[in-house]
Amino acid sequence: MAKSTGQFILERLADWGVRRIYGYPGDGINGLLGAFHEVGDRVEFTQTAHEEIAAFAATAHAKFTGEVGVCMGTSGPGAIHLLNGLYDARLDHQPVVAIVGQQKRMGLGSNYQQEVDLVSLYKDVAHEFVQVCMVPQQAPHLIDRAIRIAKSTRSVTAVIVPDDVAELDYEEPPRAHGAVYSQVGFPSPPRVVPREEDIRRAAEVLNAGERVAMLVGAGAFGAAGEVKEVADILGCGVAKALNGKAALPDDLPFVTGSIGLLGTKPSNDMMENCDTLFMVGTGFPYSEWLPEPGQARGVQIDLDGKMVGIRYPMEVNLVGDAAETLRALIPHLERKQDRSWRRRIEENVRRWWEILDDRAHQSADPLNPQLVFHELSERLPERAILTADSGSGTNWWARHLKVREGMQAALSGTLATMCPAVPYALAAKFAYPDRPVIATVGDGAMQMLGINALIDVGKYWERWADPRLIVLVLNNKDLNQVTWEQRVLAGDPKLEASQVIPDFPFARYAELLGFKGLRVDSPEAVAPAWEEALAADRPVVYEAITDPEVPPLPPHIRFEQASGLARALAKGEPEAVRIVKQSLKGKLTEFTNR
Repeated sequence: MAKSTGQFILERLADWGVRRIYGYPGDGINGLLGAFHEVGDRVEFTQTAHEEIAAFAATAHAKFTGEVGVCMGTSGPGAIHLLNGLYDARLDHQPVVAIVGQQKRMGLGSNYQQEVDLVSLYKDVAHEFVQVCMVPQQAPHLIDRAIRIAKSTRSVTAVIVPDDVAELDYEEPPRAHGAVYSQVGFPSPPRVVPREEDIRRAAEVLNAGERVAMLVGAGAFGAAGEVKEVADILGCGVAKALNGKAALPDDLPFVTGSIGLLGTKPSNDMMENCDTLFMVGTGFPYSEWLPEPGQARGVQIDLDGKMVGIRYPMEVNLVGDAAETLRALIPHLERKQDRSWRRRIEENVRRWWEILDDRAHQSADPLNPQLVFHELSERLPERAILTADSGSGTNWWARHLKVREGMQAALSGTLATMCPAVPYALAAKFAYPDRPVIATVGDGAMQMLGINALIDVGKYWERWADPRLIVLVLNNKDLNQVTWEQRVLAGDPKLEASQVIPDFPFARYAELLGFKGLRVDSPEAVAPAWEEALAADRPVVYEAITDPEVPPLPPHIRFEQASGLARALAKGEPEAVRIVKQSLKGKLTEFTNR
């Protein structure tokens, strides 16, 4: 019996090692969905409550495993819904393939129902490769190229399949002019190492520096040993861009933590006082948190030549794999005999953890959000996977959670979109069903998409060897990150019409799904609730009723930020007294811990 083109496409994806496709059904992909009956357990369709969840899950699969993530959506609205999650993959350089349905070929161009110009729509997000499968004979090389290009360029690719093509009998390409032949298989990643003369030039710059600062990102994953060795030789500290939170453990004394608005004081102090900047595998975009131009000499390593020299005026740019390039560089580096810079950094790091401890235990109404993260950090289980959403909670996630060896962490770094935390957690559990996963999300993102993704968790959780999937929801009835941006960046008081959101009983909702729901609204209940959540035999929603006026203070208050907040307070900010009180508490802690 002849196989359909839809069946061939699924089998071809399975041949590439794809075992799971996240998606949502629609008649534009009926020919593909029907083919799942024929492929058995070679590849599984994992239904999500929304196409955006499917795209986020595919992105998370790529981030956590290094494999290609695959998602599927129907024509028109389904394809549109995938876009936000796909842009998350594109901006964070993750290999994701989207299989997208389309109306039958004979109706295209007729303004048919759900007809969207998908090639034009996807031309940006899948800029490396987006093609329409017009005949069955195209299917092999389109799937092969989509996978191969996504993997080799760490990008999003898309194959658009009209429904009638998916239903046609599959035919091999003929031996004729114009036919293209293709095969499954991707070679081992190449060794990408800069030229020896460039390595030597970089070593000369780093050896000449007396106060070297390293900044690493997601490109340094898999290079932790090399980063530690270089940091030891150069006697420097290591700051981490948000996407690189798990690139190096936080319990190392010279790791200064995150950088930028969500960063730490040791990272800021290191950048302000260094004479040499060494960036490895990061495109950290905020120049105001890097050294002043001309203050420091610079060396950068990145696998993508397009990303070097665009964040700081570097003296030497090295295009290469982080681990390979660092290994080539190490023999040329000279150990710093003066360790005073390193001692200064380590003392700043030690003091910073004390400051965070003090900040976490300051009073708030009803809960200080920092306390929730502080108590979790001390209880993080081995091999935990941490996911975060975008919002004020990301500040506490970045600063307070001490990632240890063997843990993983991910969020939407460059797009910084709301809503990925729970879909990421879902994908993490499918990729590693024996590991505990903890997602952090604000009440805004939870209402927007998270409660829908919980329905998916409810559908699948009993398949996982370790049932622990904990969703921490910060419930403060405020779109808090934007509220603070209105105050600090725009100098405006909180606009209640845009910022206040409805109260929602997240813990009770969790119980309706058969999960454990914990509602925590007093400081003394925070730690026992974490103990209960981590010991649960099912997924948990930990709903923390937090104070929205605890400010996500940057490591250094700049003039424009202070003046913006002052203007907001002067214009009649309704929570002015509480804001001033909480801000003074936070900054006072820094001075008393010197």
